[in-house]
Amino acid sequence: MQCNKYLWIMLLLFLTTPAFSQTHLSSDSLFILARNAAFQNHDYALAKQYLYQGIQQSPNYADLWVFMGRINSWEKHYDSASYYFENALKINPEYDDASLGYATMLYWNNAYLKALQICNSGLQYHPESGSLQLLKSKIFVALQSYDSAYAIIQQLIHQKKEMAAVRALAGNIKSVLSKNQIDLSYDFVYFDRQFNNPWHLASIDYGRTTSIGLVTGRLNYANRFNENALQFEIESYPHISKIFYSFINFGYTGNNNGVFPQWRGAFSLYANLPKSFEAEMGLRYLQFGNNPTWLYTAYAGKYYKNWLLGARAYIIPSNYTAKAGVSYSAMARYYLGGAYDFIGISAGYGISPDDRYNAILLDNPANLIAYKAGLLYRKTIGKMNVLSIDANWVNQEYLPNTKGNQYQAGVAWMFRF
Repeated sequence: MQCNKYLWIMLLLFLTTPAFSQTHLSSDSLFILARNAAFQNHDYALAKQYLYQGIQQSPNYADLWVFMGRINSWEKHYDSASYYFENALKINPEYDDASLGYATMLYWNNAYLKALQICNSGLQYHPESGSLQLLKSKIFVALQSYDSAYAIIQQLIHQKKEMAAVRALAGNIKSVLSKNQIDLSYDFVYFDRQFNNPWHLASIDYGRTTSIGLVTGRLNYANRFNENALQFEIESYPHISKIFYSFINFGYTGNNNGVFPQWRGAFSLYANLPKSFEAEMGLRYLQFGNNPTWLYTAYAGKYYKNWLLGARAYIIPSNYTAKAGVSYSAMARYYLGGAYDFIGISAGYGISPDDRYNAILLDNPANLIAYKAGLLYRKTIGKMNVLSIDANWVNQEYLPNTKGNQYQAGVAWMFRF
């Protein structure tokens, strides 16, 4: 009986020791435990227990209130989240993380005017905060105050606040402000061995920003193999959400002389991801005569300071690999100022269906190996014009053990109005 008594005492001590020890933890330690529980174990209930205890010990510790607000917003307990964010701002009205967390929650729940009020309050204390300024610009876009949104974005770009969302939003706002655009382009392609005559390609397109996104109609002309042809295309970039958007393309030519694929189509899903990442997954379809070809593509990119670094792969199902192979490429862009001002370099292996001047070579089953490199320069002229100049080199095995070089130069002009 005495032995059982001691066993019960030991068991009681064992069960109560963790709770007893936590009462002696500092608020900083409890904050760390809460972050670990939330981010590593995805245990929000346990994280909130640590935060409750920390707030009881240190009621003026604003970080605890802010993190409690964030967890409640993730759990969609918005009234509770507002309570904790507001208390954090009462404790420290200058705390920018509290303003950002609160305004972000309100923005995602379409409470735009209240979110703008919180943003403005935070910017009074931290006028150089890139995160608060970017959020304020997004709020203005949601309120359809595009001029105000664009002014903030331009300021962020000049301040070199290099966030992926800054440049993406700049392009979106500029598209809205200038609902119409006309693009003209010309490409010259020279072959040292594979073909006797150079290729000429030109296009003109008209795009208009609509409620679903940018919609563009395009007319392409090409002279290849001493043959002429026209191709018609329509494409769009429908918005899906604040994170996702898509790309849809459809093309057709009435000429069945091999200058263009008779049919082409494309679909991609894009995502603007946290920590300045972006990604895409999609498919491409080309039909040359009675020979359809499906290609699958994936892309990942990362913004770092003034740089955008990206890599892409095109994969063809195994029953088509003898015809077209696989294409890989990597690129880097260095931004000089605005969303359209950059210098880019690229290198890769294989021919891709998105190389408009070169995709026709995918129909040649003898395309065995191809290495490529390119340069691109793009510059805004005035407010609404964009000049693009590019050059590319391809070294291609067009017959077994027989290689040739291909040189391309192109120029394009975009006018928005």
